[in-house]
Amino acid sequence: MTFDYIHDIQTVYRKVVNATSRPGQLADLAEEVALLEEDGKNDCPVSFLLLALTLFDQEVTFTVMSQKAEVISRIINQFTYAKPVDIAQADYILILQDAEEGALQEAIMQAKSGTLKDPHTSATLLVEVEEVTNNQTWQLKGPGIRSTAFIDVKANEEWFELRKTKNREYPLGIDFIFIDQQHQLLSLPRTTQITENRVVV
Repeated sequence: MTFDYIHDIQTVYRKVVNATSRPGQLADLAEEVALLEEDGKNDCPVSFLLLALTLFDQEVTFTVMSQKAEVISRIINQFTYAKPVDIAQADYILILQDAEEGALQEAIMQAKSGTLKDPHTSATLLVEVEEVTNNQTWQLKGPGIRSTAFIDVKANEEWFELRKTKNREYPLGIDFIFIDQQHQLLSLPRTTQITENRVVV
């Protein structure tokens, strides 16, 4: 079975939308990633290429933070026509696990936050992490969450406090999409409130 660039991308889009509208609910992209891998698109991390195919078009700008940033940027541009730009102008910032130390923190600080007139012009960070789960490390509240939800993100760098600072002047702020080594996706819109879960379980 080969990757269907219409059907499978539509499926991924629905999964991303569902995960974004219900923060804390993980989306499993493993099946679509496996199909894209079979299609031979392996010069770029497949989960990131899959998200780029789903979310990017010629109107989108992006930047890649990785040791292979130049190669990955070229591949994404070839497939989506999205334009690589400096981090402060990027609609999407892709931070891979092989990025230099401090890359995630730099991305959060430099990412555009939108304006009061156009808050939607802010950036979304696509972050590769070791693992995302529903373990009860952080508690989520906000739109799309019936009462509470719980998550844990095993990342190379701290992001929790920086996100809180960046998003303190709502509706300005940035959105996050984490994707792990098992191709599980977690979306955290700026509207989601995150607190440390101090309950021992």
